[in-house]
Amino acid sequence: MMKIIGGKIWTAVSVVLMLLMLTSAVWIGLRYYVSMDIYDTPSMFLEGEYSVDGGEWKPIDADRPVTDHFHKIVFRGKMSQKLLLFYGSLSVSSKNVWYTLKTSEGTVIESYIFDQAKASYEHALTDKPLALDMPDTPGYRVKTLYADYLTGSAGVTEDSELVFEVEYPYNDALVSYSDCIDVTAYYNDGMYLRFFYDALPPVLLFVLVCFFGLFFFPVASFILGKIDYKYLTFGLLSFFWGLYMIMQQISGYLNLWILDPTVCMMMDKVTGYCFVAAVLFYFKSYMRNRGTRAAANITSSVYLSCAMAVFILQLCHVSDLNASSLTMNIVAAVGIAVMIVLFCVENRGDRNALFFLLSWAPLLLTVAIDVLDYFVHLPGSHYFNYGLAITMIVQIVRLIGDLRFQYKEAIRYQQMQKELYEAKVSVMTSQIRPHFMYNALTSIAMMCELDPKTAKQATITFAKYLRGNMDSLKQTAPVPFTQELEHLKKYLYIEKLRFDDLLTIEYDIQATDFVLPLLSVQPLVENAVKHGVGMKEDGGTVRISTRETETAYEVIIEDDGVGFDINEQKDDGRSHVGMENTKKRLRDMCGGEVIIESVVGKGTTATVVLPKEGQKNEDTLS
Repeated sequence: MMKIIGGKIWTAVSVVLMLLMLTSAVWIGLRYYVSMDIYDTPSMFLEGEYSVDGGEWKPIDADRPVTDHFHKIVFRGKMSQKLLLFYGSLSVSSKNVWYTLKTSEGTVIESYIFDQAKASYEHALTDKPLALDMPDTPGYRVKTLYADYLTGSAGVTEDSELVFEVEYPYNDALVSYSDCIDVTAYYNDGMYLRFFYDALPPVLLFVLVCFFGLFFFPVASFILGKIDYKYLTFGLLSFFWGLYMIMQQISGYLNLWILDPTVCMMMDKVTGYCFVAAVLFYFKSYMRNRGTRAAANITSSVYLSCAMAVFILQLCHVSDLNASSLTMNIVAAVGIAVMIVLFCVENRGDRNALFFLLSWAPLLLTVAIDVLDYFVHLPGSHYFNYGLAITMIVQIVRLIGDLRFQYKEAIRYQQMQKELYEAKVSVMTSQIRPHFMYNALTSIAMMCELDPKTAKQATITFAKYLRGNMDSLKQTAPVPFTQELEHLKKYLYIEKLRFDDLLTIEYDIQATDFVLPLLSVQPLVENAVKHGVGMKEDGGTVRISTRETETAYEVIIEDDGVGFDINEQKDDGRSHVGMENTKKRLRDMCGGEVIIESVVGKGTTATVVLPKEGQKNEDTLS
């Protein structure tokens, strides 16, 4: 059954991976074969120069994104002839900035700026204290300028000198211009065409990632027969990673469908907060000690509280989410750093823990590069997203490998249960084989004439003994030693009837608070009776004792019978399968072992050693 379920799991993984590869292939094909003349994405729609924060003027390169960090950046020059004459429309997608397009004489063509007087008036009319559209928040906006308007009403010609001013209104940090303004020139429905060719394929890719995280890891955990918090939190992490990457792809298009620019910005920020929270919960799933787990809970709670606080500040018009971005980034960085320290404290010296931390190295490296990019402009951008993608792919591969290992362990456990069942059948049948039943019934029959009362008690004991053997077939977990001892006493009571004064039973039970496989001591006692004391002409004593050491519990079976040479390979015609099964069950279920010591003519001692670490199985008692 487990093999069938496991096969379905890996089939599902294969299907998901095939869908991911197919989506990527379609995306590459569209990008390669479809003509991009239907739209253009220049870095700037003006041909001229620009100045950052009042600095020197630099030439505009239409083929190279403007990556300068700024508070206010000014472009001046002529409208690109290709954009003005060849395409019919121009869309400007802006994030968290105000901007104005005007002529060199000061005539405003298009303006998106904050007007305090107008905002106060409109706010007074609406009277919405919890409105999402804060009057001083730019948000995410898409504005389309049509060529007919530019060349008609606005009077823009090939020789018109235009000025494009962009202002980042927040004082907490500088941003890159290419992250704030995106330009698309096209014919009809160009923004939707650009979304279809540029954004939709990766969006579909990450939608699959979301479903992969939301269903595969939790379902795989359930199918394997346990609810593993680690897999559940990683499924959540994969889901929010996919959601975060989807938002990175579509954030510049949100205003096409959501009219309020502030809501568009809030959606982008909230997905980022959810992703960081998922990272913290994922790290917390590796905490086992009470102290580190409590510290991890506090760290996660602090971050969630901060996220809720900045969200409430947004709703109450105190401070918008973008103004709180730097603070939240610092809180997130500190939270993740604390989680890493806690992880190292709990898993110091663990080689697997080191590999786990190394798997996060790409993300940490790209974060460091982005911080460096803030001070020194580096070629390229969005290093964080690349590092995040590499890290998440490594995590997914690592977790799938871990699931595969768990699956193999489940198969091995099933095999062990099968062998356990067979061992129990072997032990049971060895105890109720015909000559044993014959001897027991004969002894009882003799007692019926000599001592009917004792015969009655012997019959009841023998029936309980047989029932105990049959019940053992249903028992899959270790049992308390007291239960095993009661069954042993029934067996020895029956043997005592047969051997009478030739068999003496002694007990020295000093420890009982431990577990062991059912019917694991009985084969040792049986050997002591039948092949030790039973082979001695004048009989002897079988002594059963237990004791506790610092590291283990011990069950000792001693007899003063004939003994044997443990180094001699003797073919005595008897099957030793029962003893081998007993040793294997003790090893697999409790980590125990059997030590045999014997001296010819003096007797045998069998010691069952049960390490205290193996006593965790006591929790599985049914």
